[in-house]
Amino acid sequence: MRFVLPLLTLAVIAPLVAAEEPSLGDKQVAAYFKAETARIANAPLAGVDSLEAWEAKKEGYRQKLKEMLGLDPWPEKTDLQVTTTGAIERDGIVVEKLHFQSRPGLYVTGNLYRPAKVEGKLPAVLYVCGHGRVKRDGISYGNKAHYQHHGAWFARHGFVCLTIDSLELGEIEGKHKGLYNDAHPWWTNRGYTPAGVEAWNCVRAIDLLQSREEVDPEKIGVTGRSGGGAYSWCIAAIDERIKVAVPVAGITDLEDHVVNGVVSGHCDCMYWVNTYGFDYTLLPALIAPRPLMIANTDYDPIFPLEGVERTHLAARKIYQLYGKAPNLALTILPGGHADTQPLRIPAFYWLRKHLQGEAPEVTDVATRKFEVEELKVLDKIPEDEINTKIEETFVAAAEPANVPSTRAEWEQMSGKWKQQLLEKSFGGWPESGKSGIRLDGLSELKKWMAYTDCEFFPQKNVSLPMLVFRAKRAEGTTFPNGKLIVVDDAGWKKWTEIAAGTGEDFPIANADNYDTIFVLAPRGIGPTQWTQETKPEIQLRRRYLLLGQSHDAMQVWDIRRAAEEILRSTSTEHVDVEASGKMAALVVYAAIFEPAIGDLTLHNPPADHREGPYFMNVRRFMNMREAMAMASNSLDTPRSVNLISDTPELIDYSNQVKKKINVPVGLPIENQPARLKR
Repeated sequence: MRFVLPLLTLAVIAPLVAAEEPSLGDKQVAAYFKAETARIANAPLAGVDSLEAWEAKKEGYRQKLKEMLGLDPWPEKTDLQVTTTGAIERDGIVVEKLHFQSRPGLYVTGNLYRPAKVEGKLPAVLYVCGHGRVKRDGISYGNKAHYQHHGAWFARHGFVCLTIDSLELGEIEGKHKGLYNDAHPWWTNRGYTPAGVEAWNCVRAIDLLQSREEVDPEKIGVTGRSGGGAYSWCIAAIDERIKVAVPVAGITDLEDHVVNGVVSGHCDCMYWVNTYGFDYTLLPALIAPRPLMIANTDYDPIFPLEGVERTHLAARKIYQLYGKAPNLALTILPGGHADTQPLRIPAFYWLRKHLQGEAPEVTDVATRKFEVEELKVLDKIPEDEINTKIEETFVAAAEPANVPSTRAEWEQMSGKWKQQLLEKSFGGWPESGKSGIRLDGLSELKKWMAYTDCEFFPQKNVSLPMLVFRAKRAEGTTFPNGKLIVVDDAGWKKWTEIAAGTGEDFPIANADNYDTIFVLAPRGIGPTQWTQETKPEIQLRRRYLLLGQSHDAMQVWDIRRAAEEILRSTSTEHVDVEASGKMAALVVYAAIFEPAIGDLTLHNPPADHREGPYFMNVRRFMNMREAMAMASNSLDTPRSVNLISDTPELIDYSNQVKKKINVPVGLPIENQPARLKR
């Protein structure tokens, strides 16, 4: 079923960067995003060809969605502590001002609208609010006050409607923007998204509605627009107690978010942590065959029409498999991103039809009836609230690992972490394959020959700069005894100056021990650097996350492939690697997976993932200390690790592991650079 009014022409959506000519790095990353999005578009629905095939996988996908929202394991349903702080009666409806705790200390403020006179059990609507801030003189009244007209309309027409505040725009103001403004990049490591908090608050709101004596627990629907539209999708997908849904302006697909850049218009509450690389077409599929109306406008810049229609087409296929095509509706109306009367009327119609069993004409409009002050729930902020710091506890971080008792136990522990990394953090890595290095631009230095115009190809649609220095004493055209240096922007600048003959001596340890030095700038560094304007740069990193990757994780892949390719070009058994800062931490993870990597020299890597690097979900099961122990205590690839650091305790756990698995312990760490020896 489809409701359509005349369409307007869709405007061009947010460009990748500013209007000036894109840099090489911007062009490359744009091509990469386009190719990667095409690879996973409509996943995991693309291969579904029968109802039996879908039903066999549906619950597994739902469980993965819960995990990506931070709801696996499923949280305990603690006492809601429902508290009513007042009520208003006007025009035949009653508004109860109440709050509940979805977890102890996680307060949800809301207004419950009901008819003043109730006879029998009534259907209920959970109305979840979008980003409509209502704040006066420093006091937040919650976005429930902004969307009050919806709840009042439902109550006038025989529904109970619970309208709840969102985390960031409620009476207690939490955070929706950690990755959006780069204030909390560690959310990536924790596997945390405020979308999970919103989903859980909705789950508990349904619990509250079902506990009400005037509510029919089998007739509950959900609707909301913008952010509320997104939350409507998630709660209907994970909780089948929702019998009908009308998400308004709340979804589009990966092509719009990643390729067309509409992610820059959305804060983090709109997205799950895309561990498994799923497209957003999964959501309506998980709602099928329950009644679902998708409502949108034709000129919405952050939910573009084309993506909405692609989402509808994907959902229609699933509804048709169920034989329930009439249960899916698409309503398109003219306009931009706004809460308009024309958009409300189809939603009212759909919910009345499927929850009340009839759909009479909508003859009255939804208008605001109350002053925002009347709808305020809290007189003061509760002292035990955790709303303002829920990101610290909503998804638990792993405790420091115990020291294994035996080599076998260490093999089991490290093997489990490695598998978790592959599944939960590095699932966006491509399949392994030959990479290739192109050499050109040979220049002569005092003791070395420098290949200065080189390219390395770790992945399709990715070309990276590389410098290659060959000692004059090395004969022939092959590269014996090579070492890999992984650099950041400052390091790349320094090494390019050396290659040009204007820099200082090689800034690495024991350069004379090697015949060939390879200098790698992973993607996004040096010539492939993106725009350095703050906001576009942040949004580029967020696009990686929507693809089920992280920029840092893909840089680890670049290091792995570089080591593998160098090994093919040299006569050594392993490729030694040196790096500093965050690059040193990336090298640690590359060494965990890449047998081509030999000894490591690491300068001041971060000791805790809170400071980077940022891989999806990694802190749910390990931290940098465990990664260092895995790299330095590999049972397959023995290696030395020379750690030059102000925080030598980073290797304490590694040394303790060495003692237990009978690997000789290196030098003591007091008053000298920390060192691990094989």
